[in-house]
Amino acid sequence: MDIRHVDLNLLRVFDAMLEHRSVSRAAEAIGLSQPAMSAAVARLRALFDDALFVRTGAQMQPTPRAVALAPAVRRVMETVKGEILQAHSFDPAASERTFTLITPDIGEINFVPRLLARLVRAGSGLNLRTLSMPRHAAAEALESGEAELAIGYFPDLHKAGMFQQLLFRNTFVCIVRADHPDVGDRLTLGQYLALPHAAVRPGREHLFEEFLQRKGLERRVLLETSHFTSLMPIIETSDLVATVPRDMANVCVQHANIRMLDVPLEAPTIEVHQFWPRRFHKDAGNMWLRGVLHELFRA
Repeated sequence: MDIRHVDLNLLRVFDAMLEHRSVSRAAEAIGLSQPAMSAAVARLRALFDDALFVRTGAQMQPTPRAVALAPAVRRVMETVKGEILQAHSFDPAASERTFTLITPDIGEINFVPRLLARLVRAGSGLNLRTLSMPRHAAAEALESGEAELAIGYFPDLHKAGMFQQLLFRNTFVCIVRADHPDVGDRLTLGQYLALPHAAVRPGREHLFEEFLQRKGLERRVLLETSHFTSLMPIIETSDLVATVPRDMANVCVQHANIRMLDVPLEAPTIEVHQFWPRRFHKDAGNMWLRGVLHELFRA
């Protein structure tokens, strides 16, 4: 028998006949008309070359062939009902899943500690993996399934096939060492442009750098670095100024001898989103993780 020629809906008819032993009652149970049910029973008989159910008194009794088929049909029906058709859920306490996120180093500092604490509370089997990559590679990694979420400023991910959710808007501020000899409680634009700077240029266009270029403003950049995380020891032990997102500045102030000042410009804001591809949109684990991130970091 070639399965390509088998209507698997007939197994549902067979199962209903086994349970109800009546064409009319079986038809009512699965939502068919009695003529449609009779036609389906006839197709079953032709398929198995056996009467399968014969009238004995008021009931349709199974033949030996039907009795032999019954356990296998029941297993198939239970599998379909209990595993295939059941709504998929995610239990973080029972899961051993590893979540892979794309985020820059500033995201690792800002997001990972609180997220990791939540994962540990939710279930010891959950694991976290972070990746840092260029924006074009981030899209490819999400679409291939190498990663399931990207968190941060990723303008290239605002495109078809990619879902997104705004978490918060970030502003730019300046950081200097706490006892900087030339900086008081505020910076003038003249001071800001004259002081030596540490600039973070992580191998891609940077929102604040583009803003300065449009304004025609040039700073004295004494040091260029690829990572925000390297700024803490640099700023703490020098007279350099750095312009960073506020969440990064909060970390620096908390963990180093550094203070924060307003940028003497109407600087742009950074929209921080979480992004996920269509393939993970209905995934229960991904949905749970997105909910946790939104709860922890929404504005």
